[in-house]
Amino acid sequence: MTKKQKKVLIRIIIAAVLVAVCYFIPIGNSYLRLAVFMVPYLIIGYDILRKAILGVVHGEVFDENFLMAAATVGAIILGEYVEGVAVMLFYQIGELFQSYAVGKSRRNISQLMDIRPDYANVEANGQVEQVEPDEVEIGTIILVQPGEKVPIDGVVTEGSASLNTSALTGESLPREVGEGDEVVSGCVNMSGVLRIRTTREFGESTVSKILELVENSSMKKSRSENFITRFARYYTPAVCYGALALALLPPVIQLLLGQEPHWSLWVTRALTTLVISCPCALVISIPLSFFGGIGGASAQGILVKGSNYLEALSETRYVVCDKTGTLTKGVFEVTYQEAAAGFTETEVLEAAACAECYSNHPISKSLRDAYGREIDRGRVSDVEEISGHGVCARVDGRMVAAGNRKLMSRLNIVPVEPSKTGTEVHVAVEGRYAGYILISDVVKPGAREAVAGLKRAGVKEIVMLTGDSRTVAEAVAAELGVDVVKSELLPADKVAEVERLLAEKGKKEKLAFVGDGINDAPVLSRADLGIAMGAFGSDAAIEAADIVLMDDDPAKIALAMQISRKTLGIVHQNIIFALAVKFSCLLLGAVGVVGMWWAIFADVGVMILAVLNATRALTFRKK
Repeated sequence: MTKKQKKVLIRIIIAAVLVAVCYFIPIGNSYLRLAVFMVPYLIIGYDILRKAILGVVHGEVFDENFLMAAATVGAIILGEYVEGVAVMLFYQIGELFQSYAVGKSRRNISQLMDIRPDYANVEANGQVEQVEPDEVEIGTIILVQPGEKVPIDGVVTEGSASLNTSALTGESLPREVGEGDEVVSGCVNMSGVLRIRTTREFGESTVSKILELVENSSMKKSRSENFITRFARYYTPAVCYGALALALLPPVIQLLLGQEPHWSLWVTRALTTLVISCPCALVISIPLSFFGGIGGASAQGILVKGSNYLEALSETRYVVCDKTGTLTKGVFEVTYQEAAAGFTETEVLEAAACAECYSNHPISKSLRDAYGREIDRGRVSDVEEISGHGVCARVDGRMVAAGNRKLMSRLNIVPVEPSKTGTEVHVAVEGRYAGYILISDVVKPGAREAVAGLKRAGVKEIVMLTGDSRTVAEAVAAELGVDVVKSELLPADKVAEVERLLAEKGKKEKLAFVGDGINDAPVLSRADLGIAMGAFGSDAAIEAADIVLMDDDPAKIALAMQISRKTLGIVHQNIIFALAVKFSCLLLGAVGVVGMWWAIFADVGVMILAVLNATRALTFRKK
C-alpha cells in the first residue's frame, strides 16, 4: 500500500469512528448536530469537494466528483446527515479499493516484465565497476555473472552459459550461448561468467524497446474504451439534468394542480439518482480489464501494442502466414537421402560434403552440417563450381559431382526420381550415379498443432504465402493442414494477395498477417493485424508489427486469441452488469422504491465488483 493510500485509509477509519459516535450520541440542537457531523464529512470529503470546485472553475463540471459533492451537500442541506457522510465515506472506500486494485495490477505486470536491469558490470583496469546501463557505450566489454540480468544487447566474447529467457518468451526452456553468440538484454544468466561486447546503447536495446512498448500500450484504446469515454461524456450531464428535472418538475406540477408540493421528497430522490448514476464502475474497470489482458499476454511472451489490437484479435477470421521463418525454421537441413546400388548413404553424404567443402552456399553448409565431422580439405582438389548446376571436385582421387538434375544431364547421367519433395542434390562418383540427398526448410515443431489451434479458435481460412517453389510449398501446406497455399511470390505479390483477401472478407471480420517482421514489413502494415514471429532481438519486428511474439512458437497466435477473447468477455460482463444495475436503480430511485443506501451499493458496490472481475484478466491458463 502506498503512502497516499495509507493516508486515505486513516481518514476513512477516523471518519467512520466519528460517524458512529455522532449517530449513537443524542444531540437535540440541530445546529450542533450539523456541526458535529460536518467534522467527519470534511475529513473524508474535503478532497472530493476541492476537485468538484476546481472542475466547475475550469469548465469541467460533469464528473464523478461533482456528482458526489452535489449529492452529499444536498443530503446535508435536507438534514440527512448520516446518509450524506455515509455516501462520501463509502465512495472513498470504493476509490481506495480501486486505487489498490489498479496499483496491484501494475505491480503484477511489472513483475511479469521484470526485465529492466539495475546495473552493468564494466571492467576497467582489472577492476569491475557497477554503472548505470544507460552510461555504457557501444563496444564496451561488460561482465555478466550467474544470477544477473544481461543489461544490454551484445556478442559473447568469452565464456558460456545458460540464459533464462522466460521474461521475454514466457517459456522456461533455457538458451545455451557461447563465444560469438548474440545475446539480448532482459535474459538472466543461470550459469557461467560471460564477457559481452555491447552492440547497442541501452536506450536502443531489446529490453528498453519492450518496456516502452508495454508502457505505451494504454495509448491505443479499443472500441469498448472509446465507447465508454463517449458514453460518460453524454451520460453524466444527462443524468444531472434529469436529476434537476426530477427535483423541480413534480413539485411544480403539484403546485399547479393546487396540491401541497413535496420538495424534500423529490429533492431526496434526485440526490439518490445522482449517487446511483456515477459511472466509476465502467470508467475504471474497462481500461483495467484491457490493461490486465495486455499484462497477462506479456507473461506468455506475447507483446500487444494497444488494447485496440487485443480487441481485433478476437475478431480475426483469416490468418495469412509467411512460410519461411514462420511455419518453418528458415534453416536448410538434410531431411532424406537414398543411395544407388553399390553405394551406402554414408558414402553419398561424405562425397557430397567433401565436394562442397569450399562453397559458402546454404545448401553446401547444410550438407557439411549433416556430415557432422571435420573435413580435411587436403583430400579435395580440382574444385569446379558450375553456376546454377552444382560442384565437381576430385575427392580422394575420385571425381565427384554434386548438384541438380541439370548437372547430371550435363554429365550424361540419368538421376533417380525422388520419392519425396525437397531441394535435390544428386551425386555421381567417377561418372556413376551414387544417389541423391533431399534438403528442406524444416517445419517447426508444433506448427501443425498451431494450425489446428487456429481452426479451433474460429479462424475460417489459413493462407500460406511463400516465394518457394510450388511442389515444396504444397508439400508443407499438406503436412500442416493449411487451407490455401500461394507459391513463387515476390514481396509485391504477397501484398496483392492480402489486398484481395481484405476486399473479400466481411466488414466485421479481421485479417491477420504473420511474418518475420523484417522481410514482410509491407504486408504486416497492410493487414488489419500484423503479427511478428521470431522477434527475439529483432528491432524490425518490434517496429513493424502490432503484436510481437518473443519466440518462434506459432502456437502463440491461438493463445493470443484465447487471451483476447477472455479479456473481451470480462469487458462485456462489466458493461452489461454495471449498466443493468445502474439503470434499474435509477428507475427505482426516481419512483422512491430505493433510497440512499441502495444508491451507495449501485455506485460503490458495483465498482468494487467490476474491478474485482477486471483483475481476472491478469491471469490466464493455457487450454
